Amino acid sequence: MLTEEIDTEEETATIITKTAKADFPISEIISRRWSARAFSTRHVEKSKLLSILEAARWAPSSRNEQPWRYIVFTNDNPEKLKKAQSVLKEINDYAKRAPILICAITKITYSDNEIPNRLHFHDLGAANENMFLEAFNQGLIMHEMGGFDLQKAREVFNIPEDYEIGVMIAIGYQDTYHVLPDRLKEKAFTPRIRKPLSKIAFIEELDNGII
Repeated sequence: MLTEEIDTEEETATIITKTAKADFPISEIISRRWSARAFSTRHVEKSKLLSILEAARWAPSSRNEQPWRYIVFTNDNPEKLKKAQSVLKEINDYAKRAPILICAITKITYSDNEIPNRLHFHDLGAANENMFLEAFNQGLIMHEMGGFDLQKAREVFNIPEDYEIGVMIAIGYQDTYHVLPDRLKEKAFTPRIRKPLSKIAFIEELDNGII
C-alpha cells in the first residue's frame, strides 16, 4: 500500500501537511494535495477564489460541454453563507468554519441537442480536481463533501431539474488541528493509504498488473 508522509512537530504541530510518498515521480502540487478539514475563519482574497474557479474553467470535458456550475457563498455575506451551511449534515460541521462554501452541480444533457450526457459527473470531477490543485497552489485547502441534504440543497440553491448536484466544497486557509471536533483530531494524523499501481493499472487485461 502507498501512504503519505505526515510532517508534524510532535503532537503540538501547528499545521499538518501530508506529502505523498510516490513510487514514481509526480508533480509537487499533486503530492502535497490532501483533504484537510481544519479550516481557519480567515477571509480568503477574492483574487485567489477567482483563480481557483478559473482552474475549473479550463478542465477537459466531453465535447467541450463544460457541464459544471458552481454556486459560491463567502463570508462577505454571512447570512447567505449560514443558509448554505444549513444543508450540511452534522458529520461535516467542521466545514462551517470555512469562509467559502460552494455547491458544485452539473448539467445532465448536452446544450446543443439536449441528449443525455452520461459523462457529466466525470467532467465535474475533472473540474473539481483542477480546483483542488489550484487551491493548494494558492496556499489554501479544500474539502469535498457528499454528506449533505440533497433535497434541501436543491431547494435552498434553487437548482433546476436539468442539473444534478455533485458535492459541497469548502475552501479556506488551514488552521491547526486543534480547531477540529475531537472525533476528527486523531484522523488528522492518520496517513492516507493508496492501492499499489499494480492494483489499478493493467496491461491488456484486468489482473495483469502494469508492474
